[in-house]
Amino acid sequence: MDAGGEGLNTMKEFWLCFVPLFVAVDAIGVLPLFIALTEGMEEARLKKVVVQSVVTALTVALAFLVFGPVLLRFMGITVSDFMIAGGILLFAIALNNVLAGERNHRAVNPMDLGAVPIGVPLITGPGVLTTCILLVGIHGLGLTAAAVVVNIALAGVIFAFSGPITRFMGRTGTKTVSKVASLLLAAIAVMLIRKGIAGVLALVNG
Repeated sequence: MDAGGEGLNTMKEFWLCFVPLFVAVDAIGVLPLFIALTEGMEEARLKKVVVQSVVTALTVALAFLVFGPVLLRFMGITVSDFMIAGGILLFAIALNNVLAGERNHRAVNPMDLGAVPIGVPLITGPGVLTTCILLVGIHGLGLTAAAVVVNIALAGVIFAFSGPITRFMGRTGTKTVSKVASLLLAAIAVMLIRKGIAGVLALVNG
């Protein structure tokens, strides 16, 4: 394969990593909650919250990317096993997002707001961690890590411009985008379960 063909293939694999993570992060869906949590906050403090949330989310996600597969191998869990379990979890998360109203939240310390709950678990939550492990098994560590960095950085940009985005889309618009993203996540979850079952059957028959 020539360099151009390899480049196109790499780009295609990157987007195959980017899209599921974009859906799992669901920055648009989290945006109304981010606005509620930071309402009335000074601009300088808001910027610190955004930076803190991005750094926390990236640290947790990348650490899990490196050590998660090692833990799975140690426990004797195959990628197919994790696909099935992860697909079921993602489907449950997607179903909850589709059927539930606005995400609930408790009063939190403004000084820790960026780390918890915005960084973890709103940006990097169970859905993102599950998706990361699945994508590493399929596309490798490098592309998955790149997609994680881009998605979390994009979430930070969206939060930094939360005011103008919400005024443009309106609360109804942000809710609609979140519901559509959750439906897409459900479809991805079904695909992962299907591939996981196929992988288990191949091991059994092989």
